[in-house]
Amino acid sequence: MNIVITPRATEKAYGQSARNIYVFNVPLTANKQQIADAVAEQYGVTIKNVATVVQAGKAVRFSRGKNRYPGTTNRKDTKKAYVTLAEGSSIQIFEQPETEEKK
Repeated sequence: MNIVITPRATEKAYGQSARNIYVFNVPLTANKQQIADAVAEQYGVTIKNVATVVQAGKAVRFSRGKNRYPGTTNRKDTKKAYVTLAEGSSIQIFEQPETEEKK
């Protein structure tokens, strides 16, 4: 089973990458072993640990018309995976390509 994982582009995720921990958005149905296999296959690295967190969707108020039928609903739940890589492994997610400065 192939799962789609995408890196999270946040300040906290960028800070974690300095400690060799990378944060990914993953499907709610994916387990830790599937996540580890997908990251290893996609990026060619060795995985040391995988921790997952499910964030509950926030409650959102909505209205259909002026003061008519107000209600609340919830946004979708999301799942994050904190993947720790083995020593010597790294992923070039947040690395900026070096460009030559024009003089």
